[in-house]
Amino acid sequence: MTDVTHHRITPDEVTPIEAAAPARHAWFPSSPCGAGCITAAPTTRGRGAIALRIVAVAATVGWLVPVGAMVQLLPRPLRRRFIRVAARSLLGALGIGVEIDDRRPFAGRGAGLVVANHTSFLDIVAIATVVPARFVAKSELQGWPVIGGLARRLGVIGIHRESLRQLPTVLDQMVAGLHADDAVGVFPEGTTWCGRSGGRFRPALFQSAVDTGASVLPMHVGFRAGGRDISTIPAFIGDDDLLDTVRRILATRDLTVCVRLHELQFPGTDRRELAGRCERLVFGPVSLPPAAADLDRVHALTLAG
Repeated sequence: MTDVTHHRITPDEVTPIEAAAPARHAWFPSSPCGAGCITAAPTTRGRGAIALRIVAVAATVGWLVPVGAMVQLLPRPLRRRFIRVAARSLLGALGIGVEIDDRRPFAGRGAGLVVANHTSFLDIVAIATVVPARFVAKSELQGWPVIGGLARRLGVIGIHRESLRQLPTVLDQMVAGLHADDAVGVFPEGTTWCGRSGGRFRPALFQSAVDTGASVLPMHVGFRAGGRDISTIPAFIGDDDLLDTVRRILATRDLTVCVRLHELQFPGTDRRELAGRCERLVFGPVSLPPAAADLDRVHALTLAG
């Protein structure tokens, strides 16, 4: 493990990954999004079509697992290529199309720290179609069916959301990954939102880029169904469990995930400034509607930190 002396991280900067569950501590990120945010699918599949999708997912996982095990023995460029193919294959099996909006002026340059908004458990898979990254995510993710297997292949850095004491260890793992030329990813909102609004970017884990001088790639992941600008169907929010979200996804026709890549950012020396800069790129000039900000006191406190 690489020895790094980190700047002190305050609790309001912490970014545990949480799917909109009730906060257990004052520093836990929260989201006002819930069942009321989920919109009806414009067109749905019948039972037969859903059954075919389930078969397609099972078949895809059936070849991804053994091939993925063999690919681990290959050089890194081939492993990354396989992960991109695997991610697209899994999304295709779920009936989800992929669109890439690359706004980088120099698209060939590699990414260090990848930061993105967080809507669904599919975000990691969608990002992997472009940039396979080792994401910081809740430890439970690695135990989920299908998604957990891909998460393990991606080398997800697990974090126990209840413990602040783990943060230095997580930062050490991120720094080690960045020094090893891995792309390392985080969801700085710290929790999932429905996609129609978003949370503030907490700065704590941006320290890994500051410590290593790694470039930062801001990305936005959005979903749409039936030509609509925004679809909340894949959102993993409120009281949803994994099966609730999967059922909605399987039942929806013409679902597309849109991955937008912004210009690489130089980290500078101030993690708060870096977090704010990336937030503005990901969400646009107005990063968070005032009404949404007022619903979340913890996020509001972050702005003062």
